[in-house]
Amino acid sequence: MYIENTGIENIVADLSVLDEIMSKHDLIRAGQWDYERVTYDKKYVIKEGTYYLRVFGFTPDGDVDTRDAIMHLKKPALGKHYYPHGVEYGEDEIFPESLVKDCVATLKAVQAEVQPHNLKK
Repeated sequence: MYIENTGIENIVADLSVLDEIMSKHDLIRAGQWDYERVTYDKKYVIKEGTYYLRVFGFTPDGDVDTRDAIMHLKKPALGKHYYPHGVEYGEDEIFPESLVKDCVATLKAVQAEVQPHNLKK
């Protein structure tokens, strides 16, 4: 499920700034990156299952590995984890309302904190 109207998908910022701010909001990059893409994950384990809030980003130039990258954030998504297959984002998934509310609040807080560092004017 994509989460709409958060303003996240319009952010362009330095990777090190994003790493710091995302981490404050429990969105962790860890090993979810390659040379031109990153994924920040916030894990939720609730009675209905395990879910991930994901914020995706890419750099058209630079290198994530060297931490010299300007990242363009994409539309965030919420998915449910199914062992051993992975995370599903499909329209058939049912997401608890309280989970969605928490994800939206997290994304709005991130957007507010990152906005002053937004290089896309």
